[in-house]
Amino acid sequence: MNIVFKETKDFSEQELKDLFLSVEWSSGNYPEKLVVAMKNSSSVFTAWDGDKLIGLLNVLDDGIMTAYIHYLLINPAYQRQGIGKGLIQRMKEKYNDYLRIVLVAYDKEIRFYKSCGFETGEDKTPMFITSLWT
Repeated sequence: MNIVFKETKDFSEQELKDLFLSVEWSSGNYPEKLVVAMKNSSSVFTAWDGDKLIGLLNVLDDGIMTAYIHYLLINPAYQRQGIGKGLIQRMKEKYNDYLRIVLVAYDKEIRFYKSCGFETGEDKTPMFITSLWT
């Protein structure tokens, strides 16, 4: 297996659908929206096994100070092989001059993100509103 990392925003609906549904994210049911979302992202870092999209990290940023990691997902068949860390490393290199890189992580993901250099904020609570498209 030869994993190749790329920075790209060009995907087919099927590539995104397959990856997002592999991790059971409901947004995979809206591949046409995912294609647009990736094109509108500030940066998208990807991992490929041949022509198969196996990992993706997208970033939304303000152009100078703060970057937000929106998605980080790795196909389960490829997890625990350093691919997520590879994507984060590439993102950190690009956003090295930014004051802050922010993400919202589920409790079960905290250990992984700490191993990548992130710290939990003191007295901070992530908040979000989720709306499912009809």
